[in-house]
Amino acid sequence: MNATSTLDGPDLRYLHEEDLPLFELTADLVPETPAPRRARASRVATQGIAGDALFLEPLIDLDPAEVVPLQSVMAPAAPAEDAAAESRPVLALPVEAASSPVAAGPDPLPVLEAAVLSVLDPALAPLAEPSDFEPMFSAGLAPAPVVDTPLIEPLLPAAPDWASMLGVFDLETTGIDTETARIVSAHVGVLDEHGGIVERKDWLLDPGVEIPDGAAAVHGITTDRARRYGRSAAEVIPEILAAIRSVERRGIPLVIYNAPYDLTLLAREAARHALEPLDGSGLVVDPLVVDRAMDRFRKGKRTLEYTAAFYGVELSDAHDAGADAIAAGRVAQVLARRYPVELGVEADRLHDMQVRWCREQAASFEEYMRRTKDPDFTTSGAWPCR
Repeated sequence: MNATSTLDGPDLRYLHEEDLPLFELTADLVPETPAPRRARASRVATQGIAGDALFLEPLIDLDPAEVVPLQSVMAPAAPAEDAAAESRPVLALPVEAASSPVAAGPDPLPVLEAAVLSVLDPALAPLAEPSDFEPMFSAGLAPAPVVDTPLIEPLLPAAPDWASMLGVFDLETTGIDTETARIVSAHVGVLDEHGGIVERKDWLLDPGVEIPDGAAAVHGITTDRARRYGRSAAEVIPEILAAIRSVERRGIPLVIYNAPYDLTLLAREAARHALEPLDGSGLVVDPLVVDRAMDRFRKGKRTLEYTAAFYGVELSDAHDAGADAIAAGRVAQVLARRYPVELGVEADRLHDMQVRWCREQAASFEEYMRRTKDPDFTTSGAWPCR
C-alpha cells in the first residue's frame, strides 16, 4: 500500500490539535492581504477507506486571523492562552498568494498548491509495496496526481448543496455483459466543490480470466499486465465495497456515469466472492441520466467522452478508471450549475428523480427500437442497479 495522499483544491485545509499525532505536514501561511478575511477550510479526519485512506469532513468557514501557521504539526504546540485556543485549528499547508479564478469577485479565495499528507500511524503503514509497481496503480491509497483545479463554469449560479462535495466511482472491465464481465481496474474518490481531487483510491486487479483483446484495446490493460501488477479480485473487491460504503456513510452522493453498468457488475462480483453487496441506500448521481433529462433533444453520442467535451470538462485519458470517474464528477457539477432550478433539490430527491427519468428514457428507447429495428426489443429501466 502507498501511505501518501495528495490533497488538491482552492480550500484552506487544517488539522485540529487532537489529530496531530497521526500526520506530518509542513507549510507557511502567506496571506494574500494583511487584513483578516474569511476563507473556506476543511478538517482532515482520521476516518478512512478500508482502514488506510483519509477523508475530509464538510467545509466550514475559518478566519485566517485565527489560524496558527506551523513548520511542522509534529512540533510541540505552544501552551494555550485560553480554553478557546486549545481547540484552535492549525493550518499546515503551503499557500500561494494568488486569487482563485473559480471564486472571481470582490473577495476571491487564495489558491493553494498541492500538499502531501504522510500517514504516521503504524496501524496504517503499508503491508507491501512491490518495487516495480507501476505508478498509476496502487495496492492502497494512491497520491492524487498534480492537476490544475478545474474551472467549473464560474459565471453560472452557485451549485446546489449536493454538488459541493461528490464521491466518484468507475470501473474498467473485461467486457460489457454485467453477468460475466470481471473488474480489471477501479477508482473511488471525492471531489470538492470546484472539482478538485481531495481523496482518491485506485486499484488494479488480476481478474483471474483472460482479458479479451477488444477490452484491452479500450482501457490499455492486458492480461500479462494485470497478472504482473494486479492484486486478486478476492482481495480487492472488499476494499472497493468498503470505499463506497465510507462515502455513503458520510451522506456524500456518489457520481457514476451509467450507474446501472458499474453497480450491477460490482454486485455480481460481490456475489461471486460471497460478499455482502451494497444495500442500495447510498445516494447516486448519474450524469448520463441527468444530461438526457435536461437536454432531451441534443443530437450526437452521449458517451462520457462526448458529454465531457460538450460541457467543457477535460478528459485526457478516457477509459482510465480514475480519469473517467473524476471527469464524470465534474460533469455532474457543471450540470448542477447549468440547471440550478431543475436540479436545485436535495440529494435524496434528485436520486428519486433519476429513478423516474431512467425508467422513462428506457421506455422511450424501447419504443423507438421496436418501431424502427426490432419488434421484440426490450431493455431495462431499473436504476441505479439492475
